[in-house]
Formats: sequence, C-alpha cells, structure tokens
Amino acid sequence: MIEPKIFYRKLDFLQNKIGLGKTGKDFLFSIVKELEKTLGKDLKIINGSIYERVEAEYFLISTSPKIENVLKSRISIDDPHIQLVMKSMTYIFDRPVFSTDGIEDNVNDYKTHAAFLVSSPSNEWIFVFELKSGWIREEIDLCLNAIRTSLNYRLISESVQNELEQAVQIQQSLLPSIPPNIPGFQIAAKSQPAELVGGDLYDYYVLDDNTLGFCIGDASGHGLPAALMVRDVITGLRMGLEKEMKMIHTLKKLNSVIYQSVYSAKFVSLFYAELERNGSLLFANAGHPAPLLFDGEKFQSLEPTGIVIGAFPNLEISRSYVKIPPGSIFVSVTDGILERKNRRSELFEVERLKSVIKENKDENADTLLYRIFESANYFGKGKKWEDDATVLIIKRI
Repeated sequence: MIEPKIFYRKLDFLQNKIGLGKTGKDFLFSIVKELEKTLGKDLKIINGSIYERVEAEYFLISTSPKIENVLKSRISIDDPHIQLVMKSMTYIFDRPVFSTDGIEDNVNDYKTHAAFLVSSPSNEWIFVFELKSGWIREEIDLCLNAIRTSLNYRLISESVQNELEQAVQIQQSLLPSIPPNIPGFQIAAKSQPAELVGGDLYDYYVLDDNTLGFCIGDASGHGLPAALMVRDVITGLRMGLEKEMKMIHTLKKLNSVIYQSVYSAKFVSLFYAELERNGSLLFANAGHPAPLLFDGEKFQSLEPTGIVIGAFPNLEISRSYVKIPPGSIFVSVTDGILERKNRRSELFEVERLKSVIKENKDENADTLLYRIFESANYFGKGKKWEDDATVLIIKRI
C-alpha cells in the first residue's frame, strides 16, 4: 500500500495537470500517460486506453502500442460491460473484458480491467486501464474517481467558456465598431460589460441620405440572459426600421415580441431617435435615463416619453422633438455610468456627468467619450464595473 501522504500529493499533482494542462487533440491521452507515469507503479496501473462514443458504439481511439492488437476496436453501447461502466461511472472488472479474447495473457501476472466514464456536453469517452497483480481496490477507486471528476469538470468548464467566448464574439459583431460618417457631426460610442457579455446596446441605422437613426438601451440584469435580450432587440430593430416604418409602430411591435418571449419577466429601457442633417431630432424614450443636450451653456434633458419595453403587453409611448444647434453635444448613458459607486457608496449621478461634459465641451466626441469613462472609473477607484456601462455621443460641429 502506498503511503497516504505520497499518494495524495501525487493525486493532487495529477489533478492540477488536468486543470491547467493545455487542451487539444491529445489532451485526454496525455492524462492517461501522466497517470501511468505518476501513479502507475504504485497502484499497478498500466496500458491506459480510450474509447470514444460515436452514436451507439464506442471506438478505440488511443492505446499503448503494446496492446493495440489485443483490445476490441469497437464496442456497442448495449454491451453489458459498457452498461456497467455507464451505470457506475467507475467500475473494476474481475477479468480483462475489453480484450478481444477476454483472457489474461500471463497467468503468472494476473491482469484485469478498470474503466471510468468521462463526458463533455457534446461527447463521451471510456477510459480503460489494466491492473496488474497487487492492486488495492480502495486506492484504485479513489484515484480513478478523482481523475474522472477532474476531467469532467475541465471539459464542461471549457465547453461553457467556449460558449461564452462565442457569445462575446456574437455580441461584439452586433454592436457597431465604427460610427457612420455623417457630415457636420461627430459620433462616438462605447459599451463596457460588467461580465464577459452585457445587457447594454447601441446601434445606428442609415435611413436615407438625410436621416440617421440611432438607439441606446439597457436590458435588465447583465450577463448572458441580458446579452440574449440585446440580440433580440438589435435584430428586431434592424428588421423593423425603414424610412416608411414609423418609430412608434416599430417600438410597439418590438414590445409585443419581447413581452411574449421567454424573457417576459425582463425588460429593456430604450432611447431611439432619428437625426436629420439640419439638427432636427425626433425621438422616443422608453424608460431610458434622460439623455443630455448641452448647447455650451445650459443642459436640456430628453425625458422618457413612455415606459420600458417588454414589461407590459401594450406599450404606451409617444414621440418628442428637439433641435441640436451647431456646437451642441448630445450625450446618452446607461445606469452603469450614473450608478457607479465610490468607496462611500455614493453614486456618480448626472451632476458629475454634466461636469465632465462642461469641462470637455471643446474636445471632439472621441475624447469626450474617453473622459466620461475615465472619470467614472476613477470615481469608482478602478474597481470592477458592477453594471454594464455605455455612452453614446453626438456632437454637431
């Protein structure tokens, strides 16, 4: 019997290898070889092999060259030995059942098979080892179960991480990276998610040569559920907004879709506007924090003209109008900016936002965007963002 302290230290080493090792084509078999190298002599474990499930069969994909012609190359999922492994997750047989003849090859060194099941969200594998004479059941059970659990966790975690990374890429592809070039205006926007993906959104819509549509919004919550709602809102607006399609009709239709979806308990605040080259701005504000219009001396707040989208079956909302004179700055933000907290739990709030706009009124839109994020981040002492933060700026030059 191996000394417990040594056994646990080696097992911990193996689990760290699984958790930190570079994954790829040979990752699983590299763990097999590492197990044999680290604990094979102590636990009497040799000749590790891997079967991969393909539909209703398991196919041998990795094994030791010494036994590649001895093991069965494929086994049905209905095989009783496979069923034992699938039921128990880890199983020690009384004979080498995965061999083509099922008989030990050397009566002076009796061998048997131990196997365990590993799965990811998309696949399954059965790991098979030969056990030489002298093995101890408690040690084998503890070792193989620990390795199985660590592998399952790594594969599932990596799959989830891959899904999140894909979600990040999808969201990044939805949010425009470059603003449209509209003569007479500077446009800048940025979204900072609190997690890998966020619930804030902004978008632009070139409706014709004279009119630019744009929006900024904030889905309730954050993380993946909010990001999925962002996808639905952006897709819905892009499909619904045309020059002939009135904004109120489009927003009401979007409200109906969001309310009836699986996110019916969720909602999104949304500011949508159509800007003409002469500075005329027609807008509808569905419960979004009032954007600011600064003419160089005073601020005007573009207050909500209706409730948030998705909260109720019928959306009551109207349009409003404002003029953006030359030299004026339009700034819209989400709650992540306004509700940024310092160490005393004070909020950044709209007055601090106004101060940043005043102090940087002569800067271009990109610089002003940077200064707003810089000020809010400094106010929060650089700590992690608690909520998604987005800023959209339009400056008429």
